[in-house]
Amino acid sequence: MSPTAYPLTWPHNIPRTKNKAVSKFKTSLPAALKNVRSSLQLFATDSGKKVEGITISSNVTLGVDRPADSGVAVWFQWDGMSVCIAVDRYPKVEDNVQAIYHIIDGRRTELRHGGLHIVKATFTGLLALPAPDRKHWREVLGISSDDGTLSVEYIKLVYQRLAKAAHPDQGGSQDAMAELNRAREEALREIGA
Repeated sequence: MSPTAYPLTWPHNIPRTKNKAVSKFKTSLPAALKNVRSSLQLFATDSGKKVEGITISSNVTLGVDRPADSGVAVWFQWDGMSVCIAVDRYPKVEDNVQAIYHIIDGRRTELRHGGLHIVKATFTGLLALPAPDRKHWREVLGISSDDGTLSVEYIKLVYQRLAKAAHPDQGGSQDAMAELNRAREEALREIGA
C-alpha cells in the first residue's frame, strides 16, 4: 500500500505526540505547503539527487481544514531511499506542515556544511517503512461517514458489539482483535476524545 494524501498515512515507526506544543508560526496552510514543496525542490538541486513520489498526507479534506488529528506526514523517495517526515507536535495542520519545511531546510544546511554522507546518515532515522496495509478505522467499525453525530459513546458501543465476535475466545483471532482495537483508538483520536 502506498501512502495516501487522505486520510493521514502515519508511519508506524514514529510515535504520536500526546501533548501538543504551542506554535509561534504565522503561516497559512497554502503558504506552508508551498514552503515544503519548494524546499524539497531546493534540496534535490543542492544534493544533485532527484526527489520523487512526493505525497503530503493529512486528514485535511474538502470542507474539513481543522481535523481532530492535525498530524502531517510527507513521504518521498530520494537517492534510493523512501523517506517520511511526520510531525503532529502542533494542534494546527499548517503549523505541522511548516515544521516539516524547517526539518527539510535543516537537511539542506547539513548538506551544505557536512556533505552528502551526513544527510544520508540523518535520513536513516527517517526511512519510511512500508505503509501498513490496513483498513481505515471507518471500514473496520462499519461507520460509513461522519454526519456530525459520531460520539465517544457510539464508538464504544460499536466496538463492544464487534469485539464479541472478534475476540479469540469467541471464535475470532488476535489479529482481528488488534485491528479492532487500533480502529477504536484511531476513531477516538479523530473525534478528539
